[in-house]
Amino acid sequence: MPIKVRFAPSPTGFVHIGSLRTALYNYLYAKKEKGVFLLRIEDTDRTRLVEGAVENLLNSLKWANIEPDEGVIVNEDGKIIKKGDSPSYIQSERLPIYKEYINYLLEKGYAYPCFCTKERLDTLREEQKTKGQDTMYDGLCKHLSKEEIQKRIDAGEPYVIRLNVPENVDISFEDKVRGTVVINSNTVDDQVLMKSDGFPTYHFAVVVDDHLMGITHIIRGEEWLTSTPKHVLLYDMFGWEKPVFVHLPNILNKDKKKLSKRQGDVAVEDFKAKGYLPEALINYIALLGWSPGNEQEIFSIDDLIEAFSLDKISKSGAVFDVEKLNWVNQQYIKTYDDEKLLSLLEPFIVESGLFTQEELKAKHNYLILATKTLRERISYLKQFPEELKNLMTGEISEVEQEAIDFMKLEHMKLLFDIVEKEVQKADKIDNDFVDNLISILKENKIKGKNLFMGMRVLVTGQTHGPDLHNSIELIGKDNLLNRLNQTKKYVF
Repeated sequence: MPIKVRFAPSPTGFVHIGSLRTALYNYLYAKKEKGVFLLRIEDTDRTRLVEGAVENLLNSLKWANIEPDEGVIVNEDGKIIKKGDSPSYIQSERLPIYKEYINYLLEKGYAYPCFCTKERLDTLREEQKTKGQDTMYDGLCKHLSKEEIQKRIDAGEPYVIRLNVPENVDISFEDKVRGTVVINSNTVDDQVLMKSDGFPTYHFAVVVDDHLMGITHIIRGEEWLTSTPKHVLLYDMFGWEKPVFVHLPNILNKDKKKLSKRQGDVAVEDFKAKGYLPEALINYIALLGWSPGNEQEIFSIDDLIEAFSLDKISKSGAVFDVEKLNWVNQQYIKTYDDEKLLSLLEPFIVESGLFTQEELKAKHNYLILATKTLRERISYLKQFPEELKNLMTGEISEVEQEAIDFMKLEHMKLLFDIVEKEVQKADKIDNDFVDNLISILKENKIKGKNLFMGMRVLVTGQTHGPDLHNSIELIGKDNLLNRLNQTKKYVF
């Protein structure tokens, strides 16, 4: 039987980095096994829907180059379409299908109508909490007669359909990450399968859809592990073959708690907006919960597909380390040629207000030089404009104490006079100018660290920084003179 996996998110807002990893692992496994990666939209909880969430989801996956083979996709024109043989891959469009299968469960006694009001359920829950009990439905409607049920339905009483969980039986299933899992049915709630509005709950629709769509492996977050017994019961009640279950470890904050927005960025959009490269983000999150079994850290998507294995998924949670992500992103930035990198930087340059879209073309050579000079100083693309801004001004924002100390050295007075004089008479500040300036300084017996560190501290106020030749050219004549006027007080 061909491998078929799915990513089935709810359109309730931004795409969490954990959701992206789930999609990625499904994608990698499908490609590794030459199977099918399906995308389904689970929108049955109508109270949590967020307008535009489906578009955001699909665009985020497209940006990350994780595109489904089947299901809901974005076509070349940017329109959302269906690809595949299923009548629909959006659960709200599949209600007649769920109705058919809920009727089967009712006929077999595997499910029952429940007429309990929200008020009664809230009171029950509070009483159970007070007694230190698990909050579960108490089965009040479980043994209603067919006549009583019909009478209440005919009277127009609202009701839900609940799963009829058998008493005191062990429910077991195999999980590829955790091995054999056994849970006693007495700890499993009579889950609502169909709500009073006619929409199925996640727990019911997911089983029906996974079966009808031929899903062979369910790869999802470990938060669904405790719900799996309910799904196993449904598979058995329908007489369907169960898929292989794979529950992924959580992604954690540095405090070892589940990754949350309270401690930083967690949405794919956040990382995209900062200018992380999609291939770098994918590379990094692939290693959060999975290991290739060696020391390799940089993987192309083809490398990941070749190396990926369900057997190497960890049981324990993985800490999301922004500094490590920054390092990975830097490795990818280094692989881009200047023209390609600049094309990615341009939206951030315009957004920052340094140059308008119209000015980019005229400033192309200047920006290529800036890209070449500053690329190794940024961890993500949004940092570039600020780095460039520091070189486009005549004011040094901060003069380091170490730089001040260096400017007090004996040779710095002569060096300052020569630099200032040469800048003042220069027609053009470029690499040739800097080479000529260095030659003049060497003729005046200023060499090595005294020369290069001396020039840097005078024009940047820092002891370390990007390439000095390029920096001086980027700063330009007027700004150089203004900067020299600022650092002069430390020399004389």
